[in-house]
Amino acid sequence: MWQQIFLAFIGLSAGIIIAGGVVGLLIGLSIIPRYAGITHTSEHMLLYEDVTLLGAVFGNIFYMYELSLPLGTPFLALYGLFSGIFLGGWILSLAEMADVFPIFSRRIRFTEGMPKVIICVALGKMAGSLLFFWKAWQ
Repeated sequence: MWQQIFLAFIGLSAGIIIAGGVVGLLIGLSIIPRYAGITHTSEHMLLYEDVTLLGAVFGNIFYMYELSLPLGTPFLALYGLFSGIFLGGWILSLAEMADVFPIFSRRIRFTEGMPKVIICVALGKMAGSLLFFWKAWQ
């Protein structure tokens, strides 16, 4: 019994740490501050950050323990809407991150060999994907 309590504590702690990292990345990529700026509600920034962290923690708990909420189709539509907004925020922030690379390469005067770097990144991604599927990691 103590072993199960310990494992539950470790699992919950790890989920909270991962959720904190995700929220930190969301804030670091300026997704939440941008939404607050667009809606002119920046005075509630701490509330937005807390709610985002709680959503990540509860999302981990619901995923890990396979909990379900029988709230019907309206809740599913609302969940789909918020999931779409969340995914759109990630896509926009990643698009902005892609704009950083040309600026960074000009700043460090990296003018030659960019195609080689892109090919190496693509080969590394391909090798990682092949290893993932070959070892059947899931």
